[in-house]
Amino acid sequence: MEINIDRVAELARLNLKAEEKKKLEKDLGAILDYVKKLDKLDTSKVEPTSHVLNMENVFRPDEAKSSDAASKALEHAPQTEGSFFKVPKIVQR
Repeated sequence: MEINIDRVAELARLNLKAEEKKKLEKDLGAILDYVKKLDKLDTSKVEPTSHVLNMENVFRPDEAKSSDAASKALEHAPQTEGSFFKVPKIVQR
């Protein structure tokens, strides 16, 4: 299979040296040859899918619940002021 490495490199915005182009052409050729082997598989009895696993959305009701996450986070703060983190002033006039 003929691969236009210069065009591939241009599209990928790669600056390749001559020896890199040769190696890349060899590697891409091997990949495409493997894909050709996969084309020979009989997939007529395989149902088309968009994902290899059966996926279903699991919905739950969107309900407001009370939470103590804010107070737990504040327990670990070096300084607090009311229900806020207290931090050093970093903006000067």
